[in-house]
Amino acid sequence: MKTVSPFENAGAPGLLRRLGAMFYDSLLLAAVLFFAALPYLLIAGGTPTGALSRYLFQLYLLACVFFFFGWFWTHGGQTLGMRAWRIRLARSDGAGVTWADAGKRFALALCSLLFLGLGYLWVLHDREKLAWHDRLSGTRLIRIRYS
Repeated sequence: MKTVSPFENAGAPGLLRRLGAMFYDSLLLAAVLFFAALPYLLIAGGTPTGALSRYLFQLYLLACVFFFFGWFWTHGGQTLGMRAWRIRLARSDGAGVTWADAGKRFALALCSLLFLGLGYLWVLHDREKLAWHDRLSGTRLIRIRYS
């Protein structure tokens, strides 16, 4: 007997659904970064002033962002924003995302963002509604419908 998944594939999410999930996640991520920055700022006695300390602080915050997304992606494929907007991340073969997949996707998503968001806007043009980082990382977002 075939087991039924708790969600059904309802196709790829469009740009607005992706942006909605990103907005929700950015609110939670702002709080996470606030608390992640506190120990660093308390130990340093304020904001970093030297070039090296600023660089290390930014690198630390970027690592916090990666671990935020990476943990959610590798533990169920959904951040809280993705859950609210009914989106799940999976590899192109349907398997769960590994930390290596998460790292590749995160780095490529940053590139998509740095190119004036063109990697994200590509969803409007792509036949399968995939962003640049979806295609290049071998992962995809799936719109889910709870049954």
